[in-house]
Amino acid sequence: MYKLIGLLKRRPGMSREDFIRYYETNHRRIGEKYLSGYAVRYMRRFLDPLPNPLDGSRSEPEFDVIMEIWFPDQATCEAALGRMTDPAITAEIAEDEEQLFDRARNRFFTVEEHVSELPPPAGN
Repeated sequence: MYKLIGLLKRRPGMSREDFIRYYETNHRRIGEKYLSGYAVRYMRRFLDPLPNPLDGSRSEPEFDVIMEIWFPDQATCEAALGRMTDPAITAEIAEDEEQLFDRARNRFFTVEEHVSELPPPAGN
């Protein structure tokens, strides 16, 4: 598997609740439309910062969602990203992203994963 990760920040002034609602109601559908036939999994992990154990305060997270897309291989990922360079597709995605993201703060990566096999918890 080949994975693409996006660390994405909501646009200023948008609440966390509105961000999640818009992403899951609108933006994910655009992703699904253009990832279908290429990606094998498309996941969003919305971050909710924990309170500081010293004073209970909550800081604004640097990113609001971790977006993960799995592809069968690098060539398929590159084909999907190449498709999204079509001017009409690029415009559709950019227009919707303006409603949702602080696009200058978004970051994207490919991932090489290594998994540790752990014994089951004691008592199980």
